[in-house]
Amino acid sequence: MGHIAIIGGTGICDPTMLDHVTSGQMENYYGTIRYTRGTYKGKEIIFLARHGKYHSIPPHLINYRANILGLKKLGVTTILSTTAVGAINRDYEPDEFVLPDQFIDFTSHSRHGSFFDGGSNGVVHVDMTEPYCPSLRETVVQAAQDLSYALHPAGTYVCTEGPRFETPAEIKMFDKLGGDIVGMTNVPEVCLAREAEMCYATISMVTNYAAGISPVPLTHAEVVEKMVQNSKRLRKLVMHTVDLYDDRDCSCRHTLKDYGGFSV
Repeated sequence: MGHIAIIGGTGICDPTMLDHVTSGQMENYYGTIRYTRGTYKGKEIIFLARHGKYHSIPPHLINYRANILGLKKLGVTTILSTTAVGAINRDYEPDEFVLPDQFIDFTSHSRHGSFFDGGSNGVVHVDMTEPYCPSLRETVVQAAQDLSYALHPAGTYVCTEGPRFETPAEIKMFDKLGGDIVGMTNVPEVCLAREAEMCYATISMVTNYAAGISPVPLTHAEVVEKMVQNSKRLRKLVMHTVDLYDDRDCSCRHTLKDYGGFSV
């Protein structure tokens, strides 16, 4: 059985939930990651703080390739991430969970979105018809039902470059394009996980209404406050998903079969 990684903030990556806890770092071709690992009900778990231990790395400067490749080399086959988002869809409200099934990418080329940039790694065109693992998403839905948590079982995540918040005009455009929620971290994380042949899903916590929908200007403090308020519920949802998850063979694990598999 492969390991399960949980990518999130310090409020979610709580090592007190694990047994046999150790910390370490992993160097790989793209950089160094620092992680906490342990066991939960017999399953190997690795926590990775996306923004660093002290939330010091802004979204556009996260080393996404180092994170995903490092987890891959640690034996991770499944990634469950958490993200803070603003609501574009008026049916979504702060404090609710959303389980995205699609994304729209509005990040810039400064984020390295592929392991395959030519050269020795070659070029790969990965299929993203279903960006998020259907099997893992089903498990999240079941976990939310068990806990009686309100969860929107689908939605389109619009990923922006950050670190600034979006303008009302941008939100109006995203709305017309079919976006439901907006955040700054899910891309290229989801794309790299697919290239690395790992099962991946993200649980999004709505912390605020997006710009132009919210009656007041947005602040980072508001986002942090909402995440802190809901961190206990989010942790319970994440760990119950881990408990329910059956690590079986999945199409995500064979994404690059036509290219001979993932090798970086």
